[in-house]
Amino acid sequence: MGSMFRSEEVVLVQLFLPTSAAYTCVSQLGELGLVEFRDLNASVSAFQRRFVGDVRRCEELEKTFLFLQEEVRRAGQVLSRPEGRLPAPPPRDLLRIQEETDRLAQELRDVRGNQQSLQVQLQQLRLHAAVLGQGHSPPLAATHADGPSERIPLLQPPGGPHQDLRVNFVAGAVEPSKAAALERLLWRACRGFLIASFRETERQLEDPVTGEPSTWMTFLISYWGEQIGQKIRKITDCFHCHIFPYAEHEEGRLGALQQVLGETERFLSQVLARVQQLLPPWQVQIRKMKAVYLALNQCSVSATHKCLIAEGWCAARDLPTLRQALQDGSSEAGVSAVVHRIPCRDMPPTLIRTNCFTASFQGIVDAYGVGRYQEVNPAPYTIITFPFLFAVMFGDVGHGLLMFLFALAMVLTENRPAVKSAQNEIWQTFFIGRYLLLLMGLFSVYTGFIYNECFSRATAIFSSGWSVAAMATQSDWSDAFLAQHPLLALDPNVSGVFLGPYPFGIDPIWSLAVNHLSFLNSFKMKMSVILGVTHMTFGVVLGVFNHVHFGQWHRLLLETLPELVFLLGLFGYLVFLIVYKWLQDYAARAASAPSILIHFINMFLFSRSPTNQPLFHGQEAVQSALVILALVTVPVLLLGTPLFLHWRHRSRSQRGPAGRQPDEDKSGILDSSDASVAGWGPDEEKAGCPEDGEEAEFVLSEVLMHQAIHTIEFCLGCISNTASYLRLWALSLAHAQLSEVLWAMVMRSGLGLGRKLGVAAVALVPIFAAFAVLTVAILLVMEGLSAFLHALRLHWVEFQNKFYSGTGYKLSPFTFASEED
Repeated sequence: MGSMFRSEEVVLVQLFLPTSAAYTCVSQLGELGLVEFRDLNASVSAFQRRFVGDVRRCEELEKTFLFLQEEVRRAGQVLSRPEGRLPAPPPRDLLRIQEETDRLAQELRDVRGNQQSLQVQLQQLRLHAAVLGQGHSPPLAATHADGPSERIPLLQPPGGPHQDLRVNFVAGAVEPSKAAALERLLWRACRGFLIASFRETERQLEDPVTGEPSTWMTFLISYWGEQIGQKIRKITDCFHCHIFPYAEHEEGRLGALQQVLGETERFLSQVLARVQQLLPPWQVQIRKMKAVYLALNQCSVSATHKCLIAEGWCAARDLPTLRQALQDGSSEAGVSAVVHRIPCRDMPPTLIRTNCFTASFQGIVDAYGVGRYQEVNPAPYTIITFPFLFAVMFGDVGHGLLMFLFALAMVLTENRPAVKSAQNEIWQTFFIGRYLLLLMGLFSVYTGFIYNECFSRATAIFSSGWSVAAMATQSDWSDAFLAQHPLLALDPNVSGVFLGPYPFGIDPIWSLAVNHLSFLNSFKMKMSVILGVTHMTFGVVLGVFNHVHFGQWHRLLLETLPELVFLLGLFGYLVFLIVYKWLQDYAARAASAPSILIHFINMFLFSRSPTNQPLFHGQEAVQSALVILALVTVPVLLLGTPLFLHWRHRSRSQRGPAGRQPDEDKSGILDSSDASVAGWGPDEEKAGCPEDGEEAEFVLSEVLMHQAIHTIEFCLGCISNTASYLRLWALSLAHAQLSEVLWAMVMRSGLGLGRKLGVAAVALVPIFAAFAVLTVAILLVMEGLSAFLHALRLHWVEFQNKFYSGTGYKLSPFTFASEED
């Protein structure tokens, strides 16, 4: 919990890595993810660094991996994730992986080329066989044959009976859309010196060029003369026809080609299986190797070229683990790697460790801005306040229960691989925030019980605190009176009508009252003000922990105390008026009940309203004193901190650097890491300048300008932020009214329709389905998203700006975790 309350202590370390063991040491650090390396070669070009050649070799291998991966995907297969944790390979294994990868890639290129060539030949033969099998009958074939025979081939081989008559044949296939135009052009160009027969294939065949299945029109042309043949060949070429010569043993060639193609595909599947086995671990290992060399490129080389020097940020509690990892990595080299802390005046990065539960809440805070080093982290309090403020705007037992069950299903199945590997972006967003949704739904159930709403319907869990019987008995309501007055008012002044407050939440009898909305309007508006002032006050109090931790004691008296006086003196007093009026019984004198809003306006005008009675004796004097006290705090906020810092700067400059002892200088250097932590504040130290550095120039005008902006922002923000919390009231009423409208327009109409038709069970099925779909789409998704965004704004603007600057940066350690994903 300590690391969640504020970021962990992060120190700057220097590493001396032996050249022979540098790769192994950095690889060990990548597995642990402890150190964020600083680039010590920022002025050196990326092409001039020491390990740029190794990085290029890894990049060339990654290009080959992409080719292999594309071939596997082209074959309709997928690469499996490697099992277990794979370490970065030794540098000597890079040549072996590169040779095997190139050999696999060359085999795939050769086999894939042979397969494509064989497939084209196979498709040509199949189309040729289809042309021969269409049964075209040459008109002159019967005159030279001894008798009809089914075994006589369609096209005679050279030296057949047509040779004496000098009749030639052309067989082929053309697209059906071009057949008519081809036939007309052949007839006109050859002037009738040919006989053509066209027939459509019975089944689809693959195109030899594109490989797509299509229907073909086969043709057989008989002609006389060589000139006619040349014209026919030119015309068929223009129409992109497939022309086939006659072959006596086409079926034998087709079978042999299919056998060769099958063997080729089996060999291709063997190569792909080997790629599937070797490629996933190689990809992870080469990515790790490349990451190691990129990290080594950030190191500087010692003067003797015997070791590499690296600098990086590391959590203080991880230093023993870091030393052990470096010792294990350099054990084989014979020389141990060395690590030690070095002083630094730069602001360290922020490190807050999270788990699957706190990650989504920390993400909400970091989306506003990463906290400065060791300032108070709002995430632990956001775990409670964010779902609660959301539930105030989304209070409904039914809607909250649906959201809770949806989040609970994700939580219970979070370890299943199918759930983790889902690629849908919307699903990933919900899955990351599953614990946030879980608490949002749970808190919505709680506030739904307080509002006494379940799908906009009230439930009578306990007996109502109002009794109609006493009113009817003592008021002598007759049948005629009831007939003339369809709406009746319950008078709490009548004995026995109001028995006492409802045990928990809103009394269900209010759902039957015509002034139900007016009652909830007043209740929720005052509730929003109370929650808002409490939330803002808590934010101001959290700023105390920042001032104490950074040693800025002057801010407790000159900033925090005036801010609390201003906020509580004005708006805390408003909360007091609300609670005080709630505790008073105005049932007997409801017409003369005082108005809190008028009292609050008169408080700033130093006036009184004759018609508005005071809530307590001496109220005007108390209000005037509080306004004057709040006004007095404004110059304190405006001038207190700048004048104090100016006085401190003058006193230090009068002492001068000569007043410091050598021992003090030495201790200041050794303890500079701790001194710099205490120096970062929300004002002049926000940029990371140490508070005790005399060399830092102090400009009073800049500090005054900054403090003036801070004072104006806080004073005006107290008014605007309090009004901003009224969105709790507005969205809560909107959600309740939208639920009521949906129930009245869908379910109530459906129930009435079923009663009229006498088929209630059948009619309610589609009606309830429509009600369920609209409830999920409108009330859960749209209204839920709206309430989520408003709760987000209340935390970012109204709460966190009281104590949280969010001007830091995260610790990004060198790790292989992203390479394995």
